[in-house]
Amino acid sequence: MIIHIDPADGLPIYLQIANEVRHSIAVGALRPGEQLPSVREVAEQITVNPNTVAKAYRELELQGILETRRGTGTFVSQQAVKISRKEKDQILIKLIDRLLDEARHLQVSEEELLRLVTERIEVFEQARKREDIRIV
Repeated sequence: MIIHIDPADGLPIYLQIANEVRHSIAVGALRPGEQLPSVREVAEQITVNPNTVAKAYRELELQGILETRRGTGTFVSQQAVKISRKEKDQILIKLIDRLLDEARHLQVSEEELLRLVTERIEVFEQARKREDIRIV
């Protein structure tokens, strides 16, 4: 698991770590039941105090995203899948908002944007079908 933090960001580091873990779960990089790196490993990787990582893990545990097993480590909880769907929606909403903002700056009409998005969906579907045929 790779965690990126930005010390210049106004968000506390422990929340940045928690957000990175949530994002990893949402995109499938971390799956339910999978063990996370130890607090010490993460702290060394991103050069922060281990207490900061522990605070992020505790926050996620309180939210039901992680579970800590005494003597074994910290794991992604089974209920994290439900949470990750919400996280996926939030990620997509941010991307869509950026797309809409960019389209507005480029003076692309709503109809033109919808046409382009629909066209791209069709291209992706055709590519997926070709890959399905190759797999069979």
